[in-house]
Amino acid sequence: MALGFLDRSHSIAPANWSRWLVPPAALSVHLAIGQVYAWSVFKPPLEEALGLSGTESALPFQLGIVMLGLSAAFGGTLVERNGPRWAMFVSMTCFCSGFLVSALGVALSQYWLVVLGYGVIGGIGLGIGYISPVSTLIKWFPDRPGMATGIAIMGFGGGALIASPWSSQMLESFGGTTSGIATAFLVHGLVYLVFMSMGVLLVRVPAEGWKPAGWNPGDGTASKMITTAHVSARNAIRTPQFWLLWVILCFNVTAGIGILEKASPMITEFFRETSTPVGAASAAGFVGLLSLTNMLGRFVWSSTSDIVGRKNIYRLYLGVGALLYLVIALTTNTSKLVFVLCAMVILSFYGGGFATVPAYLKDLFGTYQVGAIHGRLLTAWSAAGVLGPLIVNAIADSQEAAGKQGPALYSTSLFIMMGLLIVGFIANELVRPVHPKFHEPSAEQAVGSEKEAR
Repeated sequence: MALGFLDRSHSIAPANWSRWLVPPAALSVHLAIGQVYAWSVFKPPLEEALGLSGTESALPFQLGIVMLGLSAAFGGTLVERNGPRWAMFVSMTCFCSGFLVSALGVALSQYWLVVLGYGVIGGIGLGIGYISPVSTLIKWFPDRPGMATGIAIMGFGGGALIASPWSSQMLESFGGTTSGIATAFLVHGLVYLVFMSMGVLLVRVPAEGWKPAGWNPGDGTASKMITTAHVSARNAIRTPQFWLLWVILCFNVTAGIGILEKASPMITEFFRETSTPVGAASAAGFVGLLSLTNMLGRFVWSSTSDIVGRKNIYRLYLGVGALLYLVIALTTNTSKLVFVLCAMVILSFYGGGFATVPAYLKDLFGTYQVGAIHGRLLTAWSAAGVLGPLIVNAIADSQEAAGKQGPALYSTSLFIMMGLLIVGFIANELVRPVHPKFHEPSAEQAVGSEKEAR
């Protein structure tokens, strides 16, 4: 009874509620869980304090991303059924308690507790928190779904820009010992608990039948790709459109994360033997620049998709992205400016792909269970999170073992990423409107079926 305020029925917005209060509620969750991109700050002190290898210290992050996809896939229907307030509360509880369990693990020098806390428990919070505001934002902004989801998912991309310097400062203040790391984890858990609770309290769902003033749903259906019908999550995974989008998202993410995960060593190796080598500080600045374009791309490109259409914007992500990889591969280390600009645009497409896909799902499947469908689609992210780093790192290691250096370490990977984007481009061209046989029956059809049954 004490948690009755989490019920969906208790979060229906009154008639005078401003829909512009919902994006800040979504941001309070996404800015918090976006901390996952700043995990690398904790890697060196954990390795030194607990005697871990680089592979071991990366395990909580990798497991967290895998759990993000799995919890989003399996929890998506619960999110739709119970509403965004319940989902944000679950996300807050899991994500913050994951930090607390991790703090205990470091304090006791039991690394398995860090893996359990941050990777498993926190990873569940990541997945539920990532999808929790999506369907709600689309319902509040049916006239601008790309912009609405872009605002929230931009927060996920920008969470590391806040968490990285903040975490670094805490480790500097508390020290890189087990006690200092445990204290930093504890502070993270408590501060994010307060921050995310604002979203839990603020979020609302629109009343049945609500629509923005002056907006006519028929205005958005001039494109054949936008439907006014609805498809359930169960039926969505039976459609070819869902699996085409799965391939599109997976390969777009694989191509982007391939650069993001190796950004610092990649730019260092590319220009090591040139007259203007890249130092550690410049490499760190390059990583920060990519994080910024990743974040901005989520809002700019997804908002643009409201104007040009989702299929056209993915033609840009995939087609131009493939060309940019080709440019990097052909120019190698002849121009630092070309390398940096191409990488920035590729990472903006990477972020834009994340932010645009919920609106693409809404266009194809309607708003009925778009959150649950989105959750299932995020398994593509889990696959890409393993595939991208594996391709780049394995090939770089093998090339280095063969005595190669500089751009030669990555040239094969660049052509593979280009090929994946071309496959994604073809998959996007094959996307068509969903066949009516997968649609949920309308109210009129349901009444007619009931009369026939009688």
